[in-house]
Amino acid sequence: MSETRNIEALIAQMTLEEKASLCSGADTWHTRGIERLGIPSIMVTDGPHGLRKQQASADILGMFNSVPATCFPSAAGVASSWNRELIRRMGEALGRECQAEDVAVLLGPGANIKRSPLCGRNFEYFSEDPYLSSEMAAHHIMGVQSQGVGSSLKHFAANNQEHRRMTSDSVVDERTLREIYLASFEGAVKQAQPWTVMCAYNKVNGEYASENERLLTDILKEEWGHEGFVVSDWGAVDERARGLAAGLELEMPASLGEGERKIIAAVKDGTLPEAKLDAAVARLLRIVFKAADARRPGASYDAEAHHRLAREVARESMVLLKNEDGILPLAKTGKLAIIGAMAKTPRYQGAGSSQINPTRLDDIYEELAASAGAGTALAYAQGYALDAETPDEALTAEAVSAAAAADVAVLFAGLPKRYESEGFDRTHLRMPANQVALIAAVAAVQPNLVVVLSNGAPVEMPWLGDAKGVLEAYLGGQALGGAIADLLFGDANPSGRLAETFPARLEDNPSYLFFPGEGDRVEYREGIFVGYRYYDKKRIEPLFPFGHGLSYTTFAYSELTFDRQSLSDKETLTVSAVVTNTGDRAGQEVVQLYVRDAHSSVIRPDQELKGFAKLALAPSESQTVTFELDKRSFAYYDADAGEWTVESGDFEILIGRSSRDIALSGSVAVTSTAVRSAAFHRNSTLSELERTEAGAAFVKQLIAALPFASALESEHAEMLKAFMAHMPLRGLLSFSGGKFTEEALTATLRSMNGEEAPR
Repeated sequence: MSETRNIEALIAQMTLEEKASLCSGADTWHTRGIERLGIPSIMVTDGPHGLRKQQASADILGMFNSVPATCFPSAAGVASSWNRELIRRMGEALGRECQAEDVAVLLGPGANIKRSPLCGRNFEYFSEDPYLSSEMAAHHIMGVQSQGVGSSLKHFAANNQEHRRMTSDSVVDERTLREIYLASFEGAVKQAQPWTVMCAYNKVNGEYASENERLLTDILKEEWGHEGFVVSDWGAVDERARGLAAGLELEMPASLGEGERKIIAAVKDGTLPEAKLDAAVARLLRIVFKAADARRPGASYDAEAHHRLAREVARESMVLLKNEDGILPLAKTGKLAIIGAMAKTPRYQGAGSSQINPTRLDDIYEELAASAGAGTALAYAQGYALDAETPDEALTAEAVSAAAAADVAVLFAGLPKRYESEGFDRTHLRMPANQVALIAAVAAVQPNLVVVLSNGAPVEMPWLGDAKGVLEAYLGGQALGGAIADLLFGDANPSGRLAETFPARLEDNPSYLFFPGEGDRVEYREGIFVGYRYYDKKRIEPLFPFGHGLSYTTFAYSELTFDRQSLSDKETLTVSAVVTNTGDRAGQEVVQLYVRDAHSSVIRPDQELKGFAKLALAPSESQTVTFELDKRSFAYYDADAGEWTVESGDFEILIGRSSRDIALSGSVAVTSTAVRSAAFHRNSTLSELERTEAGAAFVKQLIAALPFASALESEHAEMLKAFMAHMPLRGLLSFSGGKFTEEALTATLRSMNGEEAPR
């Protein structure tokens, strides 16, 4: 906000009608202004992986053309880079392009959790893990906003499917909501302060997100300290006045006067305090003036430099899933068959509101030819029809012939646009049947087969055994061709790691039985066990685990150290390890840190990601990586207490290459400083009493006085200890041989609960 503006004074000059008008859009992409008060209108427009500013008629689904802009890889790929600084640089480029097009707020990034691999919009979301998602989102926002352009973190909250997305009700227990679905937003809000947060279409536990005061005000504004304003997803408003009272400042797109009429009527009839309207207008104006003051008239950007950055981001976003017999990198000699329609007609971005009109688009085949050089003979065969499901005999025969005559075949496959998009969910994880059949036909004549995938979400791979190499290219943006060529020929070393689990089959997914719900009710019955948390707990072998990715070099881990072996939950733990490049190529390694509660009284995942770092190492180079762990690294959300809680005990620190490839581990003792206002009662168990110092002393004294105390040292000890641990206090009336009475029970409860005895 400009220091020269007094927002309170401006609001005092406004009529009720003017204040209400500011809370709705002027059209599809602009906020309202008030000329007489010098309040400008600003433009917001779609992102998040590129600018979608429309040239002509406006729409929200990406159906009309937009101005040329750099199309970066979508979030599913970007998160697989695990590179905070790289995504920040991408954000800076997006901000520069927004400045050049007079756009004040870029709508994105999307931080919704990948609850199911079937969600049609998963390509636009980062991860199944809230820590990774929030870190990626935060640095995306930091980059964009460093250029004086706002971000709109979306879609808040629990928007995890496209099916009936405008009316569905996400029914989520409080612990799951906090640990998984809100945590994905929380870190981004606290670290990066997005100028706006976009509320979701759906209901959360029976109340539309656009009217959910607990989400929009209690948690987002008051608990997390968000300073900007909340904007609706386009068309997400149910009852406008109720939404404003709950914390929804801006309705988009324009409601043609309906929204403001409802606000005015509510203020006049007393159901909406005018003070709430004033507070909403103040939040809006702070951002509007911030955007106006940051405007750079005549700004421009270097399209070629941004294309080069898009190539770099794409390289780091792609994941080498398989490399049998070291088939990759490819030699720049001999005969190479390039097969698949996607090599000529690439799938480089998702479908829907985030579709970008790229400044240029790599031809994958031409980029491969340029990287291969004159020493390699390339032959192309289409192999399959992109708009068909059944194999084409002539195209298959052509591809088989080309593959048989080559030294290596590289086959481009994946999901066509009709398989995944905003607006609908997938119903299976299969690739088109003609592509699967082509892979089998080519593999029958050419054992040296590499498959390059273009898709926004996991696919089943019944053909995996037929391919020696698999490169997951995701939706790689406009520079995907050059990035793929760089990786296949070894001009760059693959460094992407999966930000989501690839299940072997759809039925293995934790949400399988409950997705997409019945009618409008979607119950998140899998709870906190989303993604790898579920596969680990159930000992289910995925197709590829969370964090997986191969390299052309090797890395060794050593010297795990902690700055202390014990700490309280108010202290931080510094963890360090040494990583060495033990191969003969330079490369980047993603070091992942997971935490496990060794003995928890509550149900917890086997391990949870709590830190990561990406290191660039030359051959034989070593580097020490350091992580800082705080209370949240060890805590679970105690819904009864309404706070994050650490239980005293041992925690294992696990460092490795993926969730299933742990190289180093150690243990630390953490002591909880939580003070619970005890609420013990006659049915509280002895083990519950033992969690307090006074309770533990009481239980020890009591057990020693029991008639069968000596039996606790006999062959029946384990059975008796288990029996005693879960015995309610009232049970002692029956089993103490008269040594524990009702009077003693009453006195004990008063003592444990800190109550004074009656006089």
